[in-house]
Amino acid sequence: MKKLAIAATFALGAAMFAAPAVDARTKLTGEQQLAKMLDGREAGKPVSCIPYSQTQNTTVIDKTAIVYRVGGTLYVNRPTNADRLDNDDIMVTKLYTSQLCRLDTVQLHDRTVGNMWNGFVGLQDFVPYRKAPAAN
Repeated sequence: MKKLAIAATFALGAAMFAAPAVDARTKLTGEQQLAKMLDGREAGKPVSCIPYSQTQNTTVIDKTAIVYRVGGTLYVNRPTNADRLDNDDIMVTKLYTSQLCRLDTVQLHDRTVGNMWNGFVGLQDFVPYRKAPAAN
């Protein structure tokens, strides 16, 4: 009886490690993450600058874009060198005016390796996305 209990415990433990996790989720691509974030919003006319002091939140979408929240509007910037974007990097932006503008650069620093420089991206036009008006 004792041998049976030990064998059952061993088999259960081996099955737990061998079987894939039931809750495992597939990781979304950058484009899929961005589409999910923009769901229910409509694109507006691109602008060359946004007011930096009014930016409430910044989200980096891996290898895709930087999304800036200003009020209820999400501004999507698809910078040059977007393949360098990593949502775990620290972004360092040097401002020369009170606005964040096209052609400004954002330095990327790896937070896991002593803040080591990890490249840069060059900002392009900002595309505003606002919530679509409710259908009546």
